Amino acid sequence: MSTARRTAADAAPAEATAPRVLKKYPNRRLYDTSASTYITLADVKQMVLEGTEFEVRDAKTGDDLTRSILLQIILEEETGGAPMFTANMLAQIIRFYGHAMQGMMGSYLEKNLQTFVEMQARLADQARGLYDPKAFTPEMWAQFMSGQAPVMQGLMGNYLEQSKNLFMQMQEQMQKQTGGLIPGFPGFPPPPSQK
Repeated sequence: MSTARRTAADAAPAEATAPRVLKKYPNRRLYDTSASTYITLADVKQMVLEGTEFEVRDAKTGDDLTRSILLQIILEEETGGAPMFTANMLAQIIRFYGHAMQGMMGSYLEKNLQTFVEMQARLADQARGLYDPKAFTPEMWAQFMSGQAPVMQGLMGNYLEQSKNLFMQMQEQMQKQTGGLIPGFPGFPPPPSQK
């Protein structure tokens, strides 16, 4: 086998796992480099729903714009009819920007969302086989859920317990960090005496 063929064969698996690169041009158009075509924000949303890994790069600078595009999709969804976030919740999130706990809150929300997704996956696993997946409508999901009250209560109890534990861990971590920064501050143990 020639070196050129071996190199191409070795590169193929790496390309298969690399995220798709989307370029954003100054005219606000998005270009999918793997499909060699312009795409819309709706196409990017579909990629998210399908679990396709991608990154959005500025066509001129190469800066990563992925978060910006994802936030645009969230904004469109929030203004499209049935918002997920209340105004109060958004205001609370905004208040954490610049706050000492900003980094911890992001981590807390991410872990909570991951726990919720895992709980949803477990429910879906239980539901699999009860209904034809093609005919699994929101109405059927509601009907299934009404019969799953004890299971749902158990799962929600576990979710809330995990959420509480995450919050307690975050609080303990912050207390340790703060105690090390300002020893002797009320509510924090005094520094260990040095002998």
